[in-house]
Order: sequence, then structure tokens, then C-alpha cells
Amino acid sequence: QVQLVESGGGLVQPGGSLRLSCAASGTIFSIYAMRWYRQAPGKQRELVAAVTSGGTTNYADSVKGRFTISRDNAKNTVYLQMNSLKPEDTAVYYCNAGRPTNGGRLDYWGQGTQITVSS
Repeated sequence: QVQLVESGGGLVQPGGSLRLSCAASGTIFSIYAMRWYRQAPGKQRELVAAVTSGGTTNYADSVKGRFTISRDNAKNTVYLQMNSLKPEDTAVYYCNAGRPTNGGRLDYWGQGTQITVSS
């Protein structure tokens, strides 16, 4: 199993930047796809960014060009660099690790870190 711990959240002004980190332990990190989700108050959880075990990335349209996901397998860590932040980016951000299984997909989740974008 995998344990995930997020860090780097906080309060930032519109137009500012933050870098989130998610450190994994408990299993072989490199075989998992890593993802960042977010959930704003009153909204459903949405996928923000993903990076596969092979390094392919994908982004939600709302963050494309502003956010960058990356992984460092040697450090068992995935990052989310967030630039040009907007108030609508305010949410709890969750780190996710997943891999396909015969029964679907095996997912592990961090406990979340709050991002607040406000002046």
C-alpha cells in the first residue's frame, strides 16, 4: 500500500505562485500514475493534472498553461507547480496514486492541502 503526504499549500494572492509536493512511501513509487485532484466548497472533485509512470502529462483545460506536474521517482515525490493563480483555483488539493488492476483501478489518496487564492 501507499501513504501520501501533501505539503506546500497556503494563502496566495491572485497572480501568485505555489508549489505543492506529495511524498509517497510504502511501495514502489515508479509503477504508479500520479495525479492531483481538487475540490472546492460545494463542488465535485475534479482532476487537475496527471503524470503516468512513463512521464506523459495531462491537464484540465482550466489550468493548462499555468500548472505543471512533475515527478521525481528517486525522491518518491510528485509536484504541482501552480503559476498565475486565480481565485477560482481555491480548493483543497489532493494527491492521488493509482494503477490499473484486474478489478478496475487501485487508488491511494493524501489527506489534502488547502489552497486559497485571495487578495
